[in-house]
Amino acid sequence: MSVIVVTWNALPWVEQALESVRGHETIVVDNGSSDGTVELVRERFPDVRLLEEENKGFGAGSNAGMRVATGNWFLLLNSDAWATEGALERLVAFGEAHPDAAVVGPKLRFPDGRLQRSVRGFPTLWRLATEYLFLRKLAPRSRALNAFYGNGFAYDRPLEAEFLMGSVLLVRREAADTVGHFDEDFFMFSEETDWCYRFRQAGWKVLFTPDAEFVHVGGASTRQNWSPLFREQVRGHVRFLAKHQGAREAERARKLLGASLRLRGLLFPGDRGRTYAETAGWLGGSSLEELLAR
Repeated sequence: MSVIVVTWNALPWVEQALESVRGHETIVVDNGSSDGTVELVRERFPDVRLLEEENKGFGAGSNAGMRVATGNWFLLLNSDAWATEGALERLVAFGEAHPDAAVVGPKLRFPDGRLQRSVRGFPTLWRLATEYLFLRKLAPRSRALNAFYGNGFAYDRPLEAEFLMGSVLLVRREAADTVGHFDEDFFMFSEETDWCYRFRQAGWKVLFTPDAEFVHVGGASTRQNWSPLFREQVRGHVRFLAKHQGAREAERARKLLGASLRLRGLLFPGDRGRTYAETAGWLGGSSLEELLAR
């Protein structure tokens, strides 16, 4: 197994992430950190292979790591996530026991022990409406209203998923060689959505197992620059639909997201509401072609 960690101003969590995978081939791809991440990796983890790259996004950084990795499995590990005792071995064992699995995801927990829900459903126009118009709050366990967030799955048994949140993913090299690596047009957000979709289209499975547990802080990098990264999240939805459902569906999503974010801008105070309103303005003031031309 080769571990790939993409970093961008990853302190203070990256040290714990790297400690948890000692003994495995580990590649850190740094996307231009200025907070001492690179120095810490060099000093504390001399056996780690460090690649310093121009920041072309999470997918591009992960691809750079996978290109030099030698393992039969790639563990894509966020810089604010770490393995609990025995989790690495159990995760790989589960993958080896399921030869049709391209991707295996573990159970994730927040640092305080709470479950972190990682099972997701592919974006559709309706599913985006249930999320951005808060319809899922009406019936969180309903597949009709909450398929985007796994419709209340209990996380106590193995599950075949549409896709899994990309915080910790074990990926079979053979499958990645078959369908290709991340699509680098996705700068950040939705790159794992697209990848899992392509795996499933090629006949592979995406599996969740509760037998391996990782801790994931969540948002350690994105909180530092949330407003532009939220825009990338929205762009990722539109790009996914344009790629897999066509321009007409993507255009409908652009209009739906713009309207729902205008509403959110009115409902939420402060910086959060301002970000929603600004993103709505960006969606409304750009054509579909302009949105996807990043």
